[in-house]
Amino acid sequence: MTRQMLLVSTLAISFAAYGGDLGTENLNASAGFSRLKTLVGEWQADSQTGKARVTYELVSGGSVLVGHEKVENMPEMMTVYYLDGKRLLLTHYCMLGNQPRMQAQPFNAATGELKFQFLDATNLKSPGDGHMHDARIRFTDENHIVTEWHLYENGQPKTTETAQFTRTR
Repeated sequence: MTRQMLLVSTLAISFAAYGGDLGTENLNASAGFSRLKTLVGEWQADSQTGKARVTYELVSGGSVLVGHEKVENMPEMMTVYYLDGKRLLLTHYCMLGNQPRMQAQPFNAATGELKFQFLDATNLKSPGDGHMHDARIRFTDENHIVTEWHLYENGQPKTTETAQFTRTR
């Protein structure tokens, strides 16, 4: 009887711990996505490469946030944010012709930061090819955000593109 109780207790503790982790991860992903949804609208910045405009819209019944980015003298790019089970992901459709996917770290409400780290990419001919490797969005208030996109080449950071966006609509 003691052995059975020990086994049942161990299983119950393991199940609770496992279930608790999934709940926390789901909560973190949902919190990050909820914060991203507040971006819906039009934004403008003076970036290192010129005037930048981003329009964010919710599609697919509110389950996907799409950002269309236009920077002076550059092709338009698109970034798609979505939940995948317990993960918050983005796919960046880059002017370089590849599509990096990144996974969010838990949203930090105290700093307003949401960080994304590289998972993989489609249409990347070799790991050394230039691609966006990680990104960060810092929500300073309801009408201002700061974005950072890190370009990697040959496995090393090459440039960081930082922009301070203001909501225009």
